[in-house]
Amino acid sequence: MNNINPPGPTTGEPLAATPPPADAPPPRKKPGRWGGCLPWAIIVAVLFAIFAIWKFPAFKAQAELGSAYAARVGCSCRYVQGRSLESCQSDFEPGMDMVSLSEDPATRTVTGSVPLLASRSARHAGASGCLLRPEN
Repeated sequence: MNNINPPGPTTGEPLAATPPPADAPPPRKKPGRWGGCLPWAIIVAVLFAIFAIWKFPAFKAQAELGSAYAARVGCSCRYVQGRSLESCQSDFEPGMDMVSLSEDPATRTVTGSVPLLASRSARHAGASGCLLRPEN
């Protein structure tokens, strides 16, 4: 007689116990989609956020200083020396690539700005040269 049902308590046949081989390693857990990197990625992201919050005042202060310097130098270059605003940007110190200049010819004002962080303006005041405008 052929029995196509699996052995077990419903068929009344005893289960055949097969012990695992003694030298076989324990079964390993299958790595997930991220392969175990997700906890490390979260830790790195949190550390980066803490660093950015800790250093943000220093970044903002450097941006304020750089934009004020650029406005003053750009105003002197444009209205005292009479050069174009594009040629004035070559007078900047190395590392000031993020600072941009814009001008308002009606008020003879040059504005230096670092995107999303700082903006300062300098106005040509005749014989006094260029003066930084006080912050509001």
